[in-house]
Amino acid sequence: MLLRQYVKRHGLGRVFGAEIGFLLERDPDTVLAPDVAFVRQERIDEVGIPRGYFPGAPDLAVEVISPSETAQQAHEKARAWLAAGTRLAWNVRPLTRSVEAYRPGAEVAVLSASDQLRGEEVVPGFSCLVRELFPEA
Repeated sequence: MLLRQYVKRHGLGRVFGAEIGFLLERDPDTVLAPDVAFVRQERIDEVGIPRGYFPGAPDLAVEVISPSETAQQAHEKARAWLAAGTRLAWNVRPLTRSVEAYRPGAEVAVLSASDQLRGEEVVPGFSCLVRELFPEA
């Protein structure tokens, strides 16, 4: 909700839940849907909101990692988003209350509850403490 509210308030684009798929490749078609996705306004102005799949990768892909997912599976998922053109990927880990931030050509940043999660140039100005993503225990 923090991301959706920020993006809407600043007119930066759209935040989608897992209900929208992103068409990453054709022949054969590859469609993936992150748990949360951000697409900047310039891209929406170009293609609109499609009735089917959104063409290309989201600018930001957020995956909420389940307890049954291995670290390797989560890592591969984030790397797949980057390979498809996503500019920033976050793996949110509720069990450890942490976030892994992935960027093309950079080391993975592991953020703990007291660290700032930033949208960087992808979602300019967005920032929150990682702990704000998780309900109080």
